[in-house]
Amino acid sequence: MESKTADRDAEQLRALGYVSHFDRSMSIWENFALGFTYLSPVVGVYTIFATTFAAGGPPMWWTYLLVGMGQLLVCLVFGEVVSQFPISGGIYPWARRLLGTRWAWMAGWIYGWALFVTLAAIATGAAPFLAQLLGIAGTPVQQTVIAVVLIVLVTALNLSGTRLLARFAMFGFICELIGAIAVGSYLLLFARHQPLRALIDTQSLHLQGSYLPAFLASALGAMFCYYGFEACGDVAEETPDASRTIPKSMRLTIYVGGVAALWVCLALVLAVPDIQAVLSGRDKDPVVTILRSAMGETGLRAVIAIVTVSFVSALLSLQAAASRLLFAYARDQMVFGSEYLRHLSPGRHIPAKALIVSGTIPVLISVSALWMQNAIATIISFASVGIYLAFQMIVVAALIARGRGWKPGGAFTLGAWGWPVNLAALAYGLAAIVNMSWPRSPTEPWFTNYGVVATSLGIIALGLIYMLVGRPYDRGQAPAGDAHRLEAVSGELVGD
Repeated sequence: MESKTADRDAEQLRALGYVSHFDRSMSIWENFALGFTYLSPVVGVYTIFATTFAAGGPPMWWTYLLVGMGQLLVCLVFGEVVSQFPISGGIYPWARRLLGTRWAWMAGWIYGWALFVTLAAIATGAAPFLAQLLGIAGTPVQQTVIAVVLIVLVTALNLSGTRLLARFAMFGFICELIGAIAVGSYLLLFARHQPLRALIDTQSLHLQGSYLPAFLASALGAMFCYYGFEACGDVAEETPDASRTIPKSMRLTIYVGGVAALWVCLALVLAVPDIQAVLSGRDKDPVVTILRSAMGETGLRAVIAIVTVSFVSALLSLQAAASRLLFAYARDQMVFGSEYLRHLSPGRHIPAKALIVSGTIPVLISVSALWMQNAIATIISFASVGIYLAFQMIVVAALIARGRGWKPGGAFTLGAWGWPVNLAALAYGLAAIVNMSWPRSPTEPWFTNYGVVATSLGIIALGLIYMLVGRPYDRGQAPAGDAHRLEAVSGELVGD
């Protein structure tokens, strides 16, 4: 049975124009665990809880439900695409087949930089927790050193091969899920300070006007938390029966990750002992305050240890996604240094050089944070909006392909629901991008209000310059823009 599946996978990939030498050893549960640990609800909730709670108070909990529903729409669109095009690299090859090389190059460029920034953001976000665990002061320099060490560590682990990545992802998933259920349940049973009605109480914010602006501002946390499902498709050539397996893994990532995020966030919201202290900024780290008061120093350290595993597994999954994206670019000769980045290591069958690059760039971003004001908020904001921009480039490409006559032909399709789900995913995604980019601090300098917009435009401008000067989209022979006429395209085989 396994040999038949392997033959079918190889034949499907060959029909799409590629020959792969990846190790197809990642089971559906390991593939799901990769997406889950990338999404990492514990990391997402813990890292930015203080900021989102201060912005929206206890009702910010609802943003995790609403954003999860919106991202599920995007996930369903991605499921149709990856089912027909189970090619390593995710967003770049999907955009290439749906709309063409120029669109694909820019989608991958934005997504790649967002991944690098997210890697730096999560490593930097992990630093205070590790500093707490190690009993050190956690100065900016110390936190930066911790972030760099973490990135170097996960690079070394990823270089060990797909099997270790899959096993650590599964280990991280188990630790994180058990931790989320256990810690959330304990806080709800033994450390509740707020009633359930706090989830609909907006009076504590003492607002003069509508609560809506505060609610939208608090949604940044959920928007940072609810991506990662696309990583399941980034390793498509390392997963047996990818056309069927990966759409299931993506949906499971949203379902299980969403429930875990809602549970952890609910427990933290109801366990806040002094709402006004968090809203005013007097309690700058409410997560540590809650855990220390509820569990004592020993319990706090146990939770931090679990959170540390979650951070490491999230970094592993993120870097795996970034390296597969670089490899996919290089295989199609679409990036500088393709002749080096396109090769797999002979023993472990992984893109080793792409992994090293995917570690080096986040290290440089993390170190640069020493000279940035409000580094965490700035990094996280661009990471989120960059991912969303790349996601919407796939959603738009799918819509255009449908308009040209594309009928998804993979094992998973939405059928008659394809158009309405695709349109709803676009509406949600555009609204989310506007919300993440909206200026909310009129008294602050312009770069505080428009830093995310300026950074995003800068990344796009650099990408356009690269495209105009280097014309990478003219290289390579892999098929492109053929989703609506696939039966007429044979394609030249491209190896790795």
